[in-house]
Amino acid sequence: MSKLSVALVQQSCTADKDLNLAKSIENIRKASVLGARLVVLQELHAGPYFCQNEDTAHFDLAEPIPGPTTELLGGVAREFGVVLVSSLFERRAPGLYHNTAVVFEKDGSMAGTYRKMHIPDDPGYYEKFYFTPGDLGFEPIRTSVGKLGVLVCWDQWYPEAARLMALAGADLLIYPTAIGWDPRDDDDEKIRQKEAWITIQRGHAVANGIPVVSVNRVGHEADPSGVLPGSQFWGSSFVAGPQGEIIAQASNDGEELLIAELDLARSEAVRRIWPFLRDRRIDAYGDLLRRYRD
Repeated sequence: MSKLSVALVQQSCTADKDLNLAKSIENIRKASVLGARLVVLQELHAGPYFCQNEDTAHFDLAEPIPGPTTELLGGVAREFGVVLVSSLFERRAPGLYHNTAVVFEKDGSMAGTYRKMHIPDDPGYYEKFYFTPGDLGFEPIRTSVGKLGVLVCWDQWYPEAARLMALAGADLLIYPTAIGWDPRDDDDEKIRQKEAWITIQRGHAVANGIPVVSVNRVGHEADPSGVLPGSQFWGSSFVAGPQGEIIAQASNDGEELLIAELDLARSEAVRRIWPFLRDRRIDAYGDLLRRYRD
């Protein structure tokens, strides 16, 4: 079947993990009732975005994979018969942590994992303090609904990551995300940032001829240290088709269950008229392995 109904769960989060997960699970249930076969949760959906400051106590939020939350979510995927993309703070070993996406098959089994490769370090996004860069590469995860090119947030700014997923046969790109505005920015700057975020991901769809699913959190979250004004996560979760066309988009200020239908057969039709993969000059791209061409 080429038609795929996908659900994006855009939600706000608090420090109450049980409440956050209950909210996600209720949306997964609703999505299944509405016919979704693939459900995508936002980045680090079990809790607040703790990377706004550096505090070793936050490492207590991490858990092993497999672990209690993967057991819970696997059961949810099985109960509702959906392929589920989740995003967790992984405790791999003492002092070794990852930002990890976990994909569950509709029978509840773990189909695969992806560890975030690109790790930012900016005011309010101190992720290098918490996350070790991923070491699983850019490998699509095989599921009953297709090969999922799962990447995470900061990865979405890198065309190389999207391209490598596409070259490995991904049927679509998926980006669980946590991105927002600094409340001190003026309205014009806010618009530029959000439009850049949407545009770069639509560009990945165009360049690779496959759909993009991007789900972002929403709402204001305070900086635990009180130093910064916190982040206003801008929501705006969306689905784009293989020519970058917007198929569905959520609001920037409210929780939402966004449902969209993808026609995966369109990818081949688009690639036949825009054969970018055919015309790549791989013989001339060696310098891409350099940091910069000085």
